[in-house]
Amino acid sequence: MSLPESMSRIVIVGTKTHIDETIEALYDVKAIHLIDHTVGADEGFSLGNSRPYSPKASERLLKVRAMAKGLGITAKTATNAIPEEEIKSQISSDSVEIVEGEVMAAFDKRNGLNQRITELNATKKNLELLSDIPVDLEMYSGYRSIFSMVGVVAEDPTSALSGVECEVFSSFDKKKGNVIAVFARTDDKEKVVGILAEHGFSEIQVPSGTGSAASALTAVDRDIAAVQADLENVDKEIKNLLDKHKDFLGASEEELAIEVEKGEIPLRIANSEYSFVIDAWVPAKKAETVKTEIEAKVEGVYVEIQETRGRSIHEAEEAEARFKEPPTKMNNGAYAKEFEYPTKLVAVPKYQEIDPTVLIAIFFPMFFGFMVGDVGYAIPFIILGVYGLKVTHNKDWRAIATVFFFGGIWAFIFGFFFFGECLGMHFVGIPTDGVTHTWEELLGLSGLPAVFDGILYAGHGVSKIGAEYIGFLLKLTIYIGLVHLCLGYICSIYNKTIQHGFKHAFMEKGGWLLSFLGVTFLCYGLANYLIYGISSGTPIGDNLYYIIIGVIVMVIGVVMNYREEKIQAILELPGIIGNILSYARLAAIGMSKAGMALAFNYIAIDMFYGAFENIVGIILCIAMMAFGHLMIWVLAIISAGLHGLRLQYVEFMAKFFEGGGVEFEPLKVKRKKTVSNNA
Repeated sequence: MSLPESMSRIVIVGTKTHIDETIEALYDVKAIHLIDHTVGADEGFSLGNSRPYSPKASERLLKVRAMAKGLGITAKTATNAIPEEEIKSQISSDSVEIVEGEVMAAFDKRNGLNQRITELNATKKNLELLSDIPVDLEMYSGYRSIFSMVGVVAEDPTSALSGVECEVFSSFDKKKGNVIAVFARTDDKEKVVGILAEHGFSEIQVPSGTGSAASALTAVDRDIAAVQADLENVDKEIKNLLDKHKDFLGASEEELAIEVEKGEIPLRIANSEYSFVIDAWVPAKKAETVKTEIEAKVEGVYVEIQETRGRSIHEAEEAEARFKEPPTKMNNGAYAKEFEYPTKLVAVPKYQEIDPTVLIAIFFPMFFGFMVGDVGYAIPFIILGVYGLKVTHNKDWRAIATVFFFGGIWAFIFGFFFFGECLGMHFVGIPTDGVTHTWEELLGLSGLPAVFDGILYAGHGVSKIGAEYIGFLLKLTIYIGLVHLCLGYICSIYNKTIQHGFKHAFMEKGGWLLSFLGVTFLCYGLANYLIYGISSGTPIGDNLYYIIIGVIVMVIGVVMNYREEKIQAILELPGIIGNILSYARLAAIGMSKAGMALAFNYIAIDMFYGAFENIVGIILCIAMMAFGHLMIWVLAIISAGLHGLRLQYVEFMAKFFEGGGVEFEPLKVKRKKTVSNNA
């Protein structure tokens, strides 16, 4: 549980003659979160213009990205990094334009060939239709008093054309279609057109040329083959251009993007005729260092620390609109930092509230491990987690690998030390306790150390499926839920304390904590009496004290909440019970996993191996266990992962987390395709 890093607001003032040096210094310190200037906020200042080099850099960047897209270069394309000074020299010597000439010439050649193939294919299609018509191509046109109409029809118009003086050639084929060629006098054109239209006529273009359509079709096939061969050569040429220029294009895109971003900084800051003013947030612990570095790097520039913003909402409300919300720089160690992703899936924490990442890092993998609770399932999780954290840089996959690794460690701890089981079977056990099979029995071992017993099994002497076992797990998960939820209510009070003071916080959020505690005591007393008291015939006795205390505390909480929440203060009480009972799913999911594992083990060992007791039985046993446990392992990812996350989001974080902060994004150069001069 931690607050975001404290932020200080600084102002950087200088003359426009030093703007480029200042921009470089801003990026060098890597701690400046720029505050965009608001038009009209300061008299005599307005937004500036981009730097003179920016338009040319933007133009080149567009060219480079167009070439990269055409060549098929993506973010995942492997390239060799080029030194910063080298790529700058190449860009300034018009290498972008030179490469563009080569690449675009190849693209134009490819586009021309593709267009030619499209045209030839269209001609080929028409020739295929005409190949069964016994008319040479030159015979379809060139008449003074006769016209021709060639196309496909839906129905045969021959009988309808019998009243017109004309000659009809046709070919009716289910695959090619119904083709017809009509030759008639020009005076009858309107009549012929009308008849053909009634029969679904669609005209086709007769290719130019002489001789039969079949011979022309052969020539077109040769032309298509020749053009396709040329296209293959052009594709090879483009592939060579990709190999030749991918390093340059990747590096130049990165360098030009950096130049464009730097060149547009004046569009975000206040400018007068001769000077500029930059407002920015920096981490408070770096404020003095940033001031010293910038003033040392740029002569004639003055840096002043205006304020170090506290967490009080009152401070934010008094500030100008552009200075109200400091950015959030999440303040987590190496371990908790891996769990920032689940927090950001909901929202970035506000500057004035607790960052729940540390609490998620503690409870999420623990809940996941409790629900899995098996050494056999834990080991693959740990292996996949280690592999994922080692090889992946994608934030989505890295988040999954983090859960696998740390959740797998907790699954191993619970599986070995608490449940004492692997792949649904206890390491040790006594058949009379209801344990059908154990690893001790299957592997022919005896006298395993007590550490293999498992705390739950050894401490309670209960079977894996016994009622006492289930009851204990359900109680345990409810108690875990009470601690988790109580911590959530405490966090809500703490948030309001740092924002408004303890008195305001307790009056606003303390009522919910009291309602929660009251409901807890009331439900404990009632449940204890209903489950144990009635069945044994004993009076309500000590449970009455819990009930009375619970009612009193709950009523106080409702009264405190009623001022702000009105009737909702009462309607939400059943929701508190629902929140608490949600944690029983920790046991339910764990037991369902164990139950399925037990069933597959029974089928594999007793039905297959027990029935055959030979190599066939062993093979069937192994196959059934592999299939069953793989299915359970996959289900464990879904059920344990989703429910573990749900408990963080719905039951826990909803008590105190609002989010909506602006993430701290310092100006800095990120290089992957180029190598910095300072590297």
